[in-house]
Amino acid sequence: MRLSTIGCIELNSIAVGIHAADEMIKAAEVQLVMARPTCPGRYIAIVTGDTSAVTSSVEVGRAIGGDMVVDWFTIPSVHYQVIPALSGTSIVTPVDSLGVIETCTTASCILAADAAAKAGLVDLLEIRMAAGLGGKAFVLMTGDVSSVQASVDAGVAGVGDGGPVLSHVVIPSPSKGLIEQIV
Repeated sequence: MRLSTIGCIELNSIAVGIHAADEMIKAAEVQLVMARPTCPGRYIAIVTGDTSAVTSSVEVGRAIGGDMVVDWFTIPSVHYQVIPALSGTSIVTPVDSLGVIETCTTASCILAADAAAKAGLVDLLEIRMAAGLGGKAFVLMTGDVSSVQASVDAGVAGVGDGGPVLSHVVIPSPSKGLIEQIV
């Protein structure tokens, strides 16, 4: 599936999240990419379609979610590496340097990953979403040191008004032992 626009809502309630995801699908001609619980008792729903349909769908999800909405976005022209990184199906390349951006919400991490991937010649390795992370999320990327640094900087800026970035780092030449454990 070649995605163009994706939209996401992240909620503090699983029940309301399931309801919002259902209404998002019914509200516009969109396809559900992902809908599932995350930690700590949050729920995330991601849809794809044309930009106007996704925008409309996300607005319905936000209305249904009300004060349970933690974070949300619509990304027109999402970078092609984002969904494989989200689903853990990225092809691991040699890791020359490692960039990490850690955020407070999954939605803000996806925004950071998209901005990072668009900013430099990097490969997204994984977007780890809130499972066992107390609601936090992080993205891992690789490439040459200068590209990873530029992408991490762009990813941090790309979060904008979303959930805050907790930390970020660029590790030149990470150890083989570390890479074996995280990818």
